[in-house]
Amino acid sequence: MKSTGLVVALVLGWGALARADVYSWVDGEGVAHFTNMKPANGKWKKVLDSEAPHGSKAAAQRGSCDRCDKISSHDTSPERFHRYDQYINEASQLYRIPVPLIRAVIKVESDYDPHVVSSMDCKGLMQVHPDVYIDMGSQGDIFEPRENIMTGTRLLRWLANRVDGDLVLTIAGYHAGLGSLAKYGYTVPPYAYTRQYLKMVLERYYQYKAEETRARAQEGSR
Repeated sequence: MKSTGLVVALVLGWGALARADVYSWVDGEGVAHFTNMKPANGKWKKVLDSEAPHGSKAAAQRGSCDRCDKISSHDTSPERFHRYDQYINEASQLYRIPVPLIRAVIKVESDYDPHVVSSMDCKGLMQVHPDVYIDMGSQGDIFEPRENIMTGTRLLRWLANRVDGDLVLTIAGYHAGLGSLAKYGYTVPPYAYTRQYLKMVLERYYQYKAEETRARAQEGSR
């Protein structure tokens, strides 16, 4: 399957529950462009909301509100952000997924708390559903940090392979599922929570990527 190329223009710094309109247009070469800034040009069209399939991860509201996570994040220790670096680096090397992307997914999915359980029964640091856990060939305790990170990263690799390595579609697929991408012609599904999730993960990804670049530059100057 040849995926549609994407150009993403996103405003960073939204609140955790912010909702923004998303606009898109397809240029003459078939490249789909997305932005959450209202364009002045009339060629852009607003992407309308569509309900995610009932019972899917994309339909789940997250956090500690009523009907949200069964077990929300409670670990607030600063150490949690680097507690699992060894496993993240191992998964990155094995599955060739960038460390900043793995870290971004963990931050948005569980805020680095391995005990989180969503209303859709997704579990652990990378919020892996038990059915996906089995499909990915994983065994043992789904909450165990290394196993959870390896499984979630394996899923990212599986998705990336099916969308020609497209970062945006890989992230959207992790949240909404490959079937939802296919339903909408391998573009980002018009699900409110998926669009919110995509923006949050991309913000963290570019933040962590910049931090990684600065750290390498500092090491090189020593």
